[in-house]
Amino acid sequence: MDNGESSYRRFLNGDDKGLEEIVRDYKNGLLFYLLGFVKDFHTAEDLMQETFFRLITRRPHFSPRYRFSTWLYTIARHAALDHLRQEGRQTVLPSEDIPLDESEWQDLEETVLKEERRIQVHRAMRKLPADYQQVLWLIWFEELSPAEAAAVMKKNARQMKNLVYRAKAALRSQLEKDGFEYEGLS
Repeated sequence: MDNGESSYRRFLNGDDKGLEEIVRDYKNGLLFYLLGFVKDFHTAEDLMQETFFRLITRRPHFSPRYRFSTWLYTIARHAALDHLRQEGRQTVLPSEDIPLDESEWQDLEETVLKEERRIQVHRAMRKLPADYQQVLWLIWFEELSPAEAAAVMKKNARQMKNLVYRAKAALRSQLEKDGFEYEGLS
C-alpha cells in the first residue's frame, strides 16, 4: 500500500478506482480508530462512511506536509468530534458489550491485528481513556510519527511526549492486570 496520496490524486482526476483503493486500505483502521471515540460499533461505521463521504463531496485539498493517513485520520477525528458535539456525551455501551457476533469480532481483529499479542494489546487499549487509545493507535498501528499524531490530535510536541509516556504506562498496567506481559512496551 502506498501512502494513499496517489490514489487520492487519481480520484480527484476522475478515476473512481483511486477512491476504491483508499476505502479498501483505510476502512478497518478508521473503524477501530473511531470506535475509540464513540464506543459504539454502528456509530463508528457511520462515521467511517461519513469520512469517505466528505472526501467524495467536499474533495478537500491534500497537502503533502504530512502523510496521507495523517490527513485522512484528521478528517475522521473531526467527523467524530462533530458527532459527539451534536449528540452530547450520552451513555453508550462499553466496547466489550457491543452487540456483534463473535465471528464478526474475530474477522475484524484478524484483518487489522494479525498476531495474538496485538489483539491482547488492542483489547487492553479499549479499557484506556480515549486520548490514550488515540495516541497509541496512531503511533503503533497506523505508524504515524509523534509529530504527525500530534497534528491529528491537535497537541504540541511536549503534550504529545507526555501523553505517549502516560498512555504506555497505563497500557502496561492494564496488560499486567489482564495477566499479559508485552515486552515491546518501552
